[in-house]
Amino acid sequence: MSTATAPSRRTERPARKDPANTTIRIRNSLTERIAPYAYIAPFFIIFLIFGLFPLLFTFYVSLFSWNPIGEQTFIGLANFERLFQDPRFWNAFVNTFGIFLLSTIPQLLLALGLAHLLNHARLKWANFFRMALLVPYITSVAATAIVFAQIFDKNFGLINWFLGLFGLPHINFLATNVSSWFLISAMVMWRWFGYNTLLYLAGLQSLPREVFEAASVDGASGWQQFRYITLPALRPIIVFTVIMSTIGGLQIFTEPLLVAPESGITCGAGRQCQTLALFLYEQGFGQFEFGYGSAIGVVLFVIVVVVSLINFFLSTRTRKAR
Repeated sequence: MSTATAPSRRTERPARKDPANTTIRIRNSLTERIAPYAYIAPFFIIFLIFGLFPLLFTFYVSLFSWNPIGEQTFIGLANFERLFQDPRFWNAFVNTFGIFLLSTIPQLLLALGLAHLLNHARLKWANFFRMALLVPYITSVAATAIVFAQIFDKNFGLINWFLGLFGLPHINFLATNVSSWFLISAMVMWRWFGYNTLLYLAGLQSLPREVFEAASVDGASGWQQFRYITLPALRPIIVFTVIMSTIGGLQIFTEPLLVAPESGITCGAGRQCQTLALFLYEQGFGQFEFGYGSAIGVVLFVIVVVVSLINFFLSTRTRKAR
C-alpha cells in the first residue's frame, strides 16, 4: 500500500522594498506635481510686481493728497468728489467714448467684411495682400500721426484740397471736439483694422471650404453664408477683438498726444481731443497731483472693466439666443 506525499509548499517572503527606489519615486512624483506650477510661476511673479501691485497701490494713493516730494495726507474720497465735479474730467470722458465708438465699430465691421472677401476671392499674390495688412500695424505711431496730420491739415491737407474742388470751405479738424474725433478715429482704424482682419481671416481659413460649397449647392446666397456660417464660426474671435478693442480704445493716449504736439497733453487750447488717459497724465505727471491722478486711473479702470463686461455679456447672450 503506497501513500502519496503532499508536495511541500514553500512560503514566499514579500520582497523587500529598496529604500533608494522609494525615494526616487517620491522625488519624481513631487517633481511632476511641482513642475507645472514652476513653469507658470514667472508669469504670475511678473504680474504681481508690474500688474497687481501698481493697481492696488493706485487705489491706495487715490485716498491721499499725495505730493511726491512732500507730505501725504489722507483725505478719503475727496479726490473722487472733486473728480466728478470737474468739467475737465467730463470733457475727457466724452472725448474718450466719442473716439472709441467712431474708431472701434467701423474698424471691426471693415475687418470682418474684408476677411470674408479675402477668404473667398481668388486673387493672385493673395499672400502678399494678406501680409500687406500688417504694414499699418508695424508702422510707427509717430510716423502715422505725421502723415495723418498732413492729410487733415486745415490749409494744405489732402482732404481740404478735395473739398476746395467743390467750392466747400476748409475744415479745421482740431478746432472742435467732434471733428478731432474723426481725425483720431481715422488714425486708429488705419492702424488696427489689418490686425483684426488677419485674426478673422485665420478663423475663416480653419473652416473647410466644403462647408461653403455645400451651402452654395443648397442655394444659400453670399449674405446667408456670411450670416449663418461665417459669423457663428468667428464668434469667439469677435468677442476677443471687441473686448481688446474696448480696452485699447478707452485707454487711447498716443494718437491724441501726437496729433496736436503744439498743444501738449491738453490736446488743444480748449481740450478738444483730450482723453481720460491724457487727463490722467496731465494731473499726475504735469501737475504732480498723484492722488488726483490716481483717482482718475481708478475711475478709468472701473469704466474699462464695466464696458468690457457689458460687451462680454451681450456677446454671450447673443450666442445663447442663437
